[in-house]
Amino acid sequence: MATVTFDKATRLFPGAERPAVDALDIEIGDGEFLVLVGPSGCGKSTSLRMLAGLEDVNGGSIRIGDRDVTNLAPKDRDIAMVFQNYALYPHMTVGENMGFALKIAGEPKEKIRERVAEAAKILDLEQYVDRKPKALSGGQRQRVAMGRAIVRSPQVFLMDEPLSNLDAKLRVQTRSQIAALQRRLGVTTVYVTHDQVEAMTMGDRVAVLKDGILQQVDTPRNMYDNPVNVFVAGFIGSPAMNLLQVDATGGTMHFGGAEVPIPRETAEVADKAGRKITVGVRPEDMDIVAEGQGLKTTVNLVEELGADAYVYGTADVDGKPYDVIARVDGRKPPEKGQSVNFAPKQGHIHLFSTESGERLKA
Repeated sequence: MATVTFDKATRLFPGAERPAVDALDIEIGDGEFLVLVGPSGCGKSTSLRMLAGLEDVNGGSIRIGDRDVTNLAPKDRDIAMVFQNYALYPHMTVGENMGFALKIAGEPKEKIRERVAEAAKILDLEQYVDRKPKALSGGQRQRVAMGRAIVRSPQVFLMDEPLSNLDAKLRVQTRSQIAALQRRLGVTTVYVTHDQVEAMTMGDRVAVLKDGILQQVDTPRNMYDNPVNVFVAGFIGSPAMNLLQVDATGGTMHFGGAEVPIPRETAEVADKAGRKITVGVRPEDMDIVAEGQGLKTTVNLVEELGADAYVYGTADVDGKPYDVIARVDGRKPPEKGQSVNFAPKQGHIHLFSTESGERLKA
């Protein structure tokens, strides 16, 4: 097992104006499960491919344990990669696919058989080792791809959106299996996904990227409770956080008819930005209040989920429409077309600078 270090690692593609990955700084602990997440084109897969040796590093360095692997060939890095499309050989059996890397490395047949049997048992694939990939379901093929990585006993697992080809139910089931497997094996794992729910449920820590720049790396809980900027606040959480630009005067933030006191230093930042501040409220932190005591919202859709319901509506703030999402009691939700007033629960607001987007004291 080993640590992984990105030390200001940069990748600039030929002809590009800005780096795909810009001075990435992350230290991944021995045995840690780190998830790289972000929107399409943010640089997460490029970061993984740099670690794998499939992309050049134009600046900075990458270390696995104490070894600088920046310029090493992929085969010399002691890593195993699980791809989005499984990349199985169709003419080989499951067992042959899993043991192929060991065969190429010249390992004895008996050792290969032993390692494949061990991996097949871990992954519940024992009855499929003599079948070809075409006879397997998508979830089973993904487990074979995992098995191929496991038999090599690498220092680091790299996973590039391994669940994106699976249906929703199987994706939920397989992500819990991968997380449990990683804990059991204790192998340092770097996992790439665009799905922030996947990131939050699987990772020991999550790293959010945007435009090739690391925004925040933290535990899922800390990232949810303390996003460092507007981008992370809006990206992490499902449904997304409500983000509105509102007035802040005399140390008070105005959320429709609701008045919320804010710290003096935050008020000073708001004053410099034309008495404007960006407020963030999670859907579960919104309360329905009386007329004139909150933000008047017109209900567009009610998503009923049994005990809970999500209300999707539109609110007008200084002539600008904002989408508003709130979680309410599923037994008596408001009706479509109705006007309701929402106010944030006390102590559950997030404040950001309207100019920089950086988090402010709430």
